[in-house]
Parts: sequence; structure tokens; C-alpha cells
Amino acid sequence: MADAYDDLLDRYERINALQDGSGVLYWDQQVMMPEGGTPARSEQLSALSAVTHEQLTADETERLLDAAEDEDLTDEQAAVVRELRREYDRATQVPERLVEEHSRLQSEAQDDWREAKADDDFSAFEPILSDLLDLRVERAEHIDPDRDPYEVMFEDREPYLELDTVERIFEELKDGLVPLIDDIRASEEIPDAFDGTFDVDAQESLSRDVLDLLDYDWDRGRLDTSAHPFMSGNQFDARITTRFDETDLLGAVSSTVHEFGHATYALGLRDDAYGSPLGQPRSSGVHESQSRFWENHVGRTREFWELVLPTVKDRFPQVSDVTPEEAYRTANRIESGSLIRTEADELTYHMHIILRSEIEREFVSGDLAVSEIPAAWDDKMERYLGVRPDSDSEGCLQDIHWTGGFASFQNYTVGSVLAAQLWATIEEELDDPRGLIAAGDFGPIRDWLTENVHRHGSRYTTDELIREATGEDLTADYFLDYAEEKFGEIYGL
Repeated sequence: MADAYDDLLDRYERINALQDGSGVLYWDQQVMMPEGGTPARSEQLSALSAVTHEQLTADETERLLDAAEDEDLTDEQAAVVRELRREYDRATQVPERLVEEHSRLQSEAQDDWREAKADDDFSAFEPILSDLLDLRVERAEHIDPDRDPYEVMFEDREPYLELDTVERIFEELKDGLVPLIDDIRASEEIPDAFDGTFDVDAQESLSRDVLDLLDYDWDRGRLDTSAHPFMSGNQFDARITTRFDETDLLGAVSSTVHEFGHATYALGLRDDAYGSPLGQPRSSGVHESQSRFWENHVGRTREFWELVLPTVKDRFPQVSDVTPEEAYRTANRIESGSLIRTEADELTYHMHIILRSEIEREFVSGDLAVSEIPAAWDDKMERYLGVRPDSDSEGCLQDIHWTGGFASFQNYTVGSVLAAQLWATIEEELDDPRGLIAAGDFGPIRDWLTENVHRHGSRYTTDELIREATGEDLTADYFLDYAEEKFGEIYGL
């Protein structure tokens, strides 16, 4: 019998329901809420955060945890208790007033960021960003006063992957990617086969067409637009958003496929484990591996563009002369002077991530004042990417992420590295996965990911899950090999 475990799980399922409710309110704020709704929404989210924190840190939670840890548990039950113990231990170190204040500020910061970006004025965002920084450092110091606050923040989203490991991988990527990018920039530039203006409504229709091709479950999802694309939800309700630019047709396709990858992870979690860590994604890095997998290892392949190009031509007759090879090469262009992370190519993207991670470390440590972020950002853009932003909106205001937390950008690159490792494993275990893409038969690929990644939820730690799925620890080798082979062939290096 595991009576305490059952009671603990019942309690956590209620806590999870509150967290999911907050998620729906966040989605609504980004997608549907009228502009004037922020004051009330901030209070709503703050109240839900306080109630959630109160339930999680209550004496009853501790009593049930202590009792459950003494019971004879299955491996899955022990994993659930491990996850809940970790969440409880961190939460009990943080005062409730800090939780409420942080939630309220996060909600307000989203509006401040949108206005500052629209007005191209970092100084309008600076005050609330400074307040958020102070609160997050204080929170990290409550959780573990003896450690670097930035490491504590990183563990919020990636609890079982050492920041030192990630930063070592970053160094390996810099060593491998910088010379490759330099060689590509010295080679002949690939022309843009989709240069032109594309109706936004038709782009939305195309995004829906692409989701249909990928077999997105519309009964458990929907597509909307937002200032910054994202996925929100769970195994029963995985909503995605994208955005459209009339001069960037491929940007909408890529972001839609990217968010589809996130949704596929959510929808692949076990239905019977909803509300339990067994029914929750492992980490942000693993989540990003799924979005980057579909965006890059499926959505940027020759086979995908052979499949989808007829649909593109149906929506946009002006590209009727574009060949599949031209579409494929355009989708994989390495562009000099890429200012925007979400529009960056597959290689320079990671220099964007490294830049952000370095700046975050500097201002969290106090080595860089918040007011100095724009200049530091522009300098690093010039050093790493060879381009200097003309405005804050093209520079340090382009991402919404700092309204929600720090030390999260690393997970995009962790995701890309893991995606390449997963793809290499799939190539060994599935019969002709590229042929499956060409045929529009994505089921076997999705099923493999569900079986080896999604269905495990948070049963395993991150390193355990990676070993379970691929047979080895996380390594940059597969991504670097993939990049050198793919772009060497495209650019004739």
C-alpha cells in the first residue's frame, strides 16, 4: 500500500490544475485579452501564484512527502516523489510575498516590454527589468545563498543538467561553428527564392496547411498569432501561436513548425498521468529539442520542401517557378547580418544564444548595469554576428523572455544539440526516415519520439532520459557533424 503517496499525488494534481489555469490566463493575455486588461490580469495571476505556493509549501505537503518516502514505492512512484520533493524544497525557501510580487511584476512587464519595443525605447523597459532582476536574485539567494544566483535560476528550467556542462558545449560550438560560418560567408551567396511580398492572410492559411500535413491534432490545439510565437498547454490542450511578416514567408513556416514540435511533445505525454510529474515535460532543454527537431531535421530538409512546395505555390502563385532545390537552399541560407534571433539561420542562431547568455551572466552578477545592456548587446552583436543593430527593438528588446525569467536562452541551444543526437539515433533505428518525410508519413517519426521521449514525462532526470533515448550522454558532436555535412554540401565547402 502507498496511501501517503496516493494522497500526495491527489494534492499535487490540484496544485497542477492551478498552474495550468495560470497558463491559460497567460495565453489569453498574449493572444486575446484587450490591451486595457493588464491591471486585473496581473492581480489574477498574482493571486493564483500565491495560492499555488501556499498549497505547495503547506505543512500537509511536507507530511505527505515524508510519509511517502518511507513507503514501498515503484520506480515510477519514486520518481514522482523525487520531483515533488525537489519542487517543495525550493518553494519553501521563497517567501510568499516574493512569489506574489514576482508574478505581478511579470504580468506588468509584458505590457511594458511590448510598449518599449513598439516605441524602440529600452529606457521605458529598464525600470521594471531592474525590479525583476532584484526580485529574481533575491529569490535565488533564498533558495541557495551559497551558490551563484545565475546557476540557481538556470536550474528552474533545467534541473538535472549542470550549467558547467552547457557552457562547455557552448565553447565546443563556438570552436566548431565560427570557422564554418566564416567559410560559408566567404563562399557564393545563395539567392532568396522567396524574395517578395506575401499576403498575411494567405500565410496564415499556409501555416494551417503545413500543420495539416504534419497531422496536428486540431481537436486538442489551435493556431493564433502573437507578438512572440509560443506553445501553451498540456496533453489535452496544446495551443500554438505564430507571427507573420509580409516580406518573410519562410519565417512563418519555420516558427509554425517549431511550435508544432513543442505541441507534439505536450500531446505525446501520457493522458493517464495528467497532473503528475509523469505527465509533465522533463525540462525546457528537452522541450526545445522537440521544437528544433521538427523545425530543422524535418522542416529544413529537401524532402520536406519537395512535399510542401506545391501547397506553397497554391497559396502564392508568384513563386510558381521556384524548384524544390531552390526552396531547400533558401530555407538553409546562412545570412550575414542576421539581427533577429527567431529569424536567424540554423548556424548563426547559436551565436545569438551565446550572446544573450553572456549578457545575462554579466547583469545578474552585477558586472553590467541594466542601463548598459543596449550598448553591451550591440557590441556583442557586432563581434559575434558582424552586424550592429540600429535600434533597441532590433537589439536587446527583440525577445520577451526577460519578462518571464533569466537563464533560459541556453535551452534553445541545448535543444538543438539534443535534436541532432536524437535524429542520428532515429537514422539508425528507423528505416529511411527521410523517405518517410518525402511521403508525408510523419507517424513513425512522431511515434519514435513519443516512445523514447514524450511518454516518459519527468520520470527520468535529463541525463538519464538522454541516455535512455540515444544510448549516450549529451554531446555536441552530432550537431557539429550534422552542420558540417549539411552546409558543406549546400555551399560546396
